[in-house]
Amino acid sequence: MKPLGLFASLLVAALATKAGEQVLIVADEFPAMRVLADSLEQEEGWRSRIVSQGELPAVLADFRAVVVYIRRALEARTEKALIEYAEGGGKLVALHHSISSGKRTNQWWFAFLGVDLKPGDAATGGYRWIEPATLSVVALTNHFITTNKVAWPGQSAFRREKGTATERLPSFTLHDSEVYLNHSLVGPRTVLLGFQYRDAEGGEWMQERAGWFKPAGRGWLFYFQPGHSVRDFEEATFRRLVINAIVYDPR
Repeated sequence: MKPLGLFASLLVAALATKAGEQVLIVADEFPAMRVLADSLEQEEGWRSRIVSQGELPAVLADFRAVVVYIRRALEARTEKALIEYAEGGGKLVALHHSISSGKRTNQWWFAFLGVDLKPGDAATGGYRWIEPATLSVVALTNHFITTNKVAWPGQSAFRREKGTATERLPSFTLHDSEVYLNHSLVGPRTVLLGFQYRDAEGGEWMQERAGWFKPAGRGWLFYFQPGHSVRDFEEATFRRLVINAIVYDPR
């Protein structure tokens, strides 16, 4: 690396530390991320910096967590930096459209996430997105992320994908949102959330794929399927779940 490049990298890291910014949010839609950042500071005292892909710092390692909220194309430079950050020991929190058909063209992203979006009809396991959608999100396990300062406003009847019995599980409902059917998860992970959705044809979907985390090299990767718009982040339960993932120490 040229001396100037090294100096610039060190300067960026020093400025982040000096400003007390603990979280980096990389986004291309900013109002929802301002809601998240404001709540994170008010509830936990953690300060955030929100940037576009073009403003991505050269060094990410000094941030305690990095959140990615990119609807449009995930640039190869950003993709590589986020993967290296997580695998190098960082905590990456990927939201909503981080797993969507637009990311199929990225070289490493889906392999890193451990997901596949299969082609074909949704009834036979093919990936499908539906907008607008009303869906219920349920807690599948008692974990720091699903319990710490979380107020679940309701309960929903939910049947696990490999089960036959229906359970009453803590839940919240999102309106005018977007649902992703049939995220295919490849490899082990800790699943936190499921969702329940009824389509316009009367079909009912219950899937255990709405929130999870897994090791990534020396670091950690978290994913939450909700987050379609500002309205999703104005739902206090969902917002708190994301905050819990940011502050959670999985070591």
